[in-house]
Amino acid sequence: MHGRSLERERERAKFRILKDDGNKTTLISQSQTFELGFFSPGNSSNRYVGIWYKREPETFVWIANRNTPLTGSNGELTIREGNIVLLNRSRSVVWWTNVSSNVANGTVALLLDTGNLVLQEQESMNQGVYVWQSFDYPTDTLLDHMKLGWDLSTGFERYITSWKSDDDPSAGDVTYRISNINGLSQTVLTVGLTRKYRSGIWNGVRFNGLQGDTISLFKIIHVFNETGAYLMTEATAESTFVLIKLNRSGFLQHLVLQKNSSKWDTMYTLPNGEQCDSYNYCGANAVCTSAKYPLLCECLTGFTPRSEEEWKGLMWSKGCVRKITLNCSQGEGFEKVAAVKLPDLLEFSSNKNMSLKECEEACLQNCSCKAYANSDVQRGGSGCLMWFDDLIDIRDMAVKGSEQDLYIRLSESEIKAIRDANKEKVRKIILSVSLTSGTCIFGVVLWCTTRKLRKRAKGKSNNEDLDFPTFDLATIIAATNDFSPENMIGVGGFGPVYKGTLSTGQEVAVKRLSKNSGQGLKEFKNEVEFIAKLQHRNLIALLGCCIQKDERILIYEYMPNKSLDHYIFNGKRCTALPWTKHFDIIRGIARGLLYLHQDSKLRIVHRDLKASNILLDNNLDPKISDFGLARIFREDEKEDETRRIVGTYGYISPEYAVDGKFSVKSDVFSFGVVLLEILSGKKNRSFDHPDHRHNLLGHAWLLWNEDKALELMDSCLKGSCVESQVLRCIQVGLLCVQMFPNDRPTMSSVVFMLENEEAILPQPKQPGFFVERSSANNGSTSRINEDSHSENVVTMTIPIGR
Repeated sequence: MHGRSLERERERAKFRILKDDGNKTTLISQSQTFELGFFSPGNSSNRYVGIWYKREPETFVWIANRNTPLTGSNGELTIREGNIVLLNRSRSVVWWTNVSSNVANGTVALLLDTGNLVLQEQESMNQGVYVWQSFDYPTDTLLDHMKLGWDLSTGFERYITSWKSDDDPSAGDVTYRISNINGLSQTVLTVGLTRKYRSGIWNGVRFNGLQGDTISLFKIIHVFNETGAYLMTEATAESTFVLIKLNRSGFLQHLVLQKNSSKWDTMYTLPNGEQCDSYNYCGANAVCTSAKYPLLCECLTGFTPRSEEEWKGLMWSKGCVRKITLNCSQGEGFEKVAAVKLPDLLEFSSNKNMSLKECEEACLQNCSCKAYANSDVQRGGSGCLMWFDDLIDIRDMAVKGSEQDLYIRLSESEIKAIRDANKEKVRKIILSVSLTSGTCIFGVVLWCTTRKLRKRAKGKSNNEDLDFPTFDLATIIAATNDFSPENMIGVGGFGPVYKGTLSTGQEVAVKRLSKNSGQGLKEFKNEVEFIAKLQHRNLIALLGCCIQKDERILIYEYMPNKSLDHYIFNGKRCTALPWTKHFDIIRGIARGLLYLHQDSKLRIVHRDLKASNILLDNNLDPKISDFGLARIFREDEKEDETRRIVGTYGYISPEYAVDGKFSVKSDVFSFGVVLLEILSGKKNRSFDHPDHRHNLLGHAWLLWNEDKALELMDSCLKGSCVESQVLRCIQVGLLCVQMFPNDRPTMSSVVFMLENEEAILPQPKQPGFFVERSSANNGSTSRINEDSHSENVVTMTIPIGR
């Protein structure tokens, strides 16, 4: 652009006065990227001065008077005595930049292409020197090159705070900031006074608690030195916009918008959904290990659970206490806990000039020192961190190049026991190596021979072998009191389910395959092999199986709170699940399906997701059960076809019921049905309405088009629900049950839409099976027997001829 044209564009990005008088007067940046002006958020009538992207989708990135709104129009933004000043209709000052009065009056406001509103003196217009800039006062958004953190020379802090609501941009309860103590920095996300997430300390390479932060579309720049402690993003491609948004639900999203797109893509979210990402999930003196699900929490060496009973029940929040009290005697030492997120900086001290050895010696000499670690991992490690109280918020880490070890102080007797155990391990290894060469061939031959003899004795073929823990039939008979009817807790098309108690005292659910069931050895092995390979907090755990004589038996973890249909289809029991728990159950089911479809080693289609196949554990958290009909899909496989249609009427997708075609989108349809059943407390297939003969999906669709969607909600939820969340769930449910598979979202999109209130959802299209039933097919006379529930449910199989 020629000099004069550039100057003209620059002049357009300046302002002396903006009025909110009905004529939309705004200030636009030189590249037409950002716009500044007056606006009213959501349904609010209050007026604010803000900056937003001058393109779709409309995204607000900064607000001047977020805590002091104008209560009507006729506001005015002007420059007075060297400051940007916002005046109301009575000419009173509502907001101003608060620049020192010794600044000359010849100042000009300029909206830069970065989205930064700056105030400059006329004389320094071309020098990049600002009297004031909006980038120093972020609201809920960090733009490219906007700093989050501290100016250590002045003590000035920049941090972000969520909106209170869609209609109220004033500072909410959620904050994200950099904590800087004694030169040690970490990011912290707080809801109210409660920490929700912590990144871990900056260790010279990365934040110690982050699993990864390198993304090709942008890079994160960290600055930690004597004058500043801050981070900022920088887009690596000119065709993208990048921002960090803090939402009021307590999540930080890193968003990227391609310049030819109208939709923000989420690159990552903090916390990321793992339990171990939640602040202090396991309590004091414990480490969270996501790879060992469901036993996520372990006490540190030398510690034991504060409450053994709660710990066994997978309730870890009370943490751990020392087994042996330290007395600062000779012989005390340290045990290394390798590659962890270091504890929070609560009661601690630091010295950047110490080596690790010097740190150990200093900790031993201080009777209050409980643990130590290097503070910097660069060049082999340096610096000393020492903790003097409980160790809070530790999790396992394995980020190559930046692992950090924590050294826990132990008593003399514990150190001696560890040394003796290590010596015994070395002795056993030496003995094992010396014997291995002589016994290896003999062992293989013996194993093969024993295996053949066992198979012959049990009358099993090679096809019946299962590489999985097995139980003797006698053990199962004893556990269930010889399959006593009093122990039966449910029954389905494949047979009864019994409650059992093993000799160890562990309660289990025993699924006994009926000899007259439709499930044969193939389906039985299918379920065993599937569940054995799956580990997720929202999937049922299979403990073992029994194949002996004519018996086919599965042994599951016992779910004391029965199945979901036990609660949602019973008005009295529904009150036991307030809206918060309903919402948690919905999200838990979605995460379990996402794991099956995308995150597990196998891509799995469940094919029989329904309310009775969702079991509830001690905490009423959901677990998807019954994988007898599940199918594995290869990475390159999108869809499969069968002539044997199996599943449950009311949950089967249209393409599966009619053409025998199924895919992950078939499960999405079933999830949508379950979601709408949870919200309404009604069954899809047996739904009955006096004004029409549609099923539940059709009824929900009619209410949605009439803008009466909240009428779908079960009356038991009205006292506890969050209406915006209920509406979002209804919309997600309708998106999932759309007629055509390609229109339905993936489960990753479903999880995102449920977790993020700011996400813009598409409008749903007509659901599948949107056809009125005849009166003969309506009501109880046509119901498939879906009324029975169980604590560990069996699939109801319905073969349909073609």
